[in-house]
Amino acid sequence: MSRPQPLSGFPELLPRQRIVEQQVVDHLRRAFELHGFANLQTRAVEPMDQLLRKGETSKEVYVLRRLQADVEGSDSGLGLHFDLTVPFARYVLENAGKLNFPFRRYQIQPCWRGERPQEGRYREFMQADIDIVDLGELPAHYEVEVALVIADALKDLPLPKMTMHVNNRKLSQGFYQGLGIRDTDEALRIIDKLDKIGPDAVTKLLVEEVDATVEQAEACLKLAAITAADTSFVDEVHALGVTNPLLEEGLTELAAVVDAAAKVAPGFVVADMKIARGLDYYTGTVYETVMEGYESLGSVCSGGRYDKLASDGKNTYPGVGLSIGVSRILVPLLNSGALNATREVPTCVLVALANEDERTTANVLAQRLRKRGIPTQVSPSAAKFGKQIKFADKRGIPFVLFANEEGTQIKDIRSGDQTTIDIDAWNPPAEDLHPTIVTAE
Repeated sequence: MSRPQPLSGFPELLPRQRIVEQQVVDHLRRAFELHGFANLQTRAVEPMDQLLRKGETSKEVYVLRRLQADVEGSDSGLGLHFDLTVPFARYVLENAGKLNFPFRRYQIQPCWRGERPQEGRYREFMQADIDIVDLGELPAHYEVEVALVIADALKDLPLPKMTMHVNNRKLSQGFYQGLGIRDTDEALRIIDKLDKIGPDAVTKLLVEEVDATVEQAEACLKLAAITAADTSFVDEVHALGVTNPLLEEGLTELAAVVDAAAKVAPGFVVADMKIARGLDYYTGTVYETVMEGYESLGSVCSGGRYDKLASDGKNTYPGVGLSIGVSRILVPLLNSGALNATREVPTCVLVALANEDERTTANVLAQRLRKRGIPTQVSPSAAKFGKQIKFADKRGIPFVLFANEEGTQIKDIRSGDQTTIDIDAWNPPAEDLHPTIVTAE
């Protein structure tokens, strides 16, 4: 059999890297639960008609099909979910009678998207989502809250500085309406491409696709250029001379988000009028987050408010949510060596073997340590002690335990210190009990 080749866009982590990912996920889980979010896990597949409701995604959906299935078989019309928002909307509709509203949930699961693989963009990737949905009406204060939850969840992780850029779709659409542009949804999608294609190309598209005049296109670009870490953006928008009720509503809602964030998480949230989010179901505040030094990755945490994504015809369940691209953040940092773990295994103590006849005794000693929460394994062979220590050192295991007639001794293989211990009382230093995340100096 020939040596297998890696599949582009499907990252697989090494043991040390996987430890980092697990600890980041555990940290996010704890942070979300501290804010009262309940955990959900939804199925990997959704009906295609549901997956295609979210905008320009038809070319990215992986279709599910058994190798020898009939075209009309039971699997036809299903695809792998490319995010966690569409599955969540479906879940709410199916279980509305069993849920208490407002309902707060978090999900941390893989997603699949058939896009061109590049750094930070993968075909299989992990996302961590939070959403708050309500029945009928969703108060605007939740648009403030989700941003603060993400700020809290990210602040204690060993990651580069994050900045969340926020805008409000009502603000942008109201501005376009005030200018006289009729197809505001298409205008939003075009403005969303500003960072990718530049102002000249955006102007050209606005003129060709939404029949904007050059003057109207220039006004759209002036709005998109406004950014502020405080509510001063309100006056800057007013200075452009456009009036519209929807614009004023969006300005008020966005100012509330920026003002609250400045008090609780200074420097984390910035108002940015060029943020549009090209997906057409967003209706209020929209969010995009960049990581300092890794701006080429694009947004690593995105989302927004949606009022009509979940509706059964009788009831509507508006919501607001944000999605952290766990893989988008971690894989580039791990591959560059910017993040690592102190060891590649959970093991804190290796029980050495003088000979194979002592394996049963060694297993008993290891179990006594495990009962007290100390990750322990027994040496795989009764090789020379030097080789057993080398085995531990190669994996980053900090301690080796020796047991003989003279008692039980523990050796810190980093310092070389070896002391006699009471195995039922000894504890490793707290920082050695489990592997931890370290950053490159």
